[in-house]
This record gives sequence, structure tokens and C-alpha cells, in this order.
Amino acid sequence: MLRHIILFKFKPTTTGGQRAELRAMLEALPGQIDIIREFQVGYDIIQAGRSYDMGLVASYDDRDALEIYAKHPAHIPVVERARELCDSVIACDFLF
Repeated sequence: MLRHIILFKFKPTTTGGQRAELRAMLEALPGQIDIIREFQVGYDIIQAGRSYDMGLVASYDDRDALEIYAKHPAHIPVVERARELCDSVIACDFLF
């Protein structure tokens, strides 16, 4: 299995509604992409200086499945919207 972790740092100008929109777009992906095995999205509750604003943890069978997810037509608009709303998006992908 492969774990896919993404952290989002919103721009200061990103509104609460826009944050909720991106979260909803992410939460819709498991219903659109059947190779997703696990998928959780949530807002940071600590809000420390080092914190990112929202996180995503997902699981896939292997690296090939992650690549299919990354190129899936349902995923592309979510990536584009995240680029518009975020100052930084970081990732970590590992096998477990």
C-alpha cells in the first residue's frame, strides 16, 4: 500500500467559503476515482506557526495507482483550484 499525504497552506486572501469549496472538491474524489482505498481530509486544529491549514491522507494499492489518480480527469480541476487558493502545497508519499 502507498500512503499519500498532502498539506495545504491557504493564501491570506482565501475566504472560508473558498476553503470549504476546496475541501468539498477533495471529498468528492473517492466517489469519482475507484482506485482510492482510503481518503480523509480535515482542517488543522492546532494552528501553530508551523501548521498548514488543511491536510489530506489517502491510500492507494501502489505507485501506479497513485499515478492514475494524479492524472485522472476528476483530480485535475482540484489541483488547479488548490494552486489558485494556496501559497504552498506539500506532499509526502511512502509505502507501508
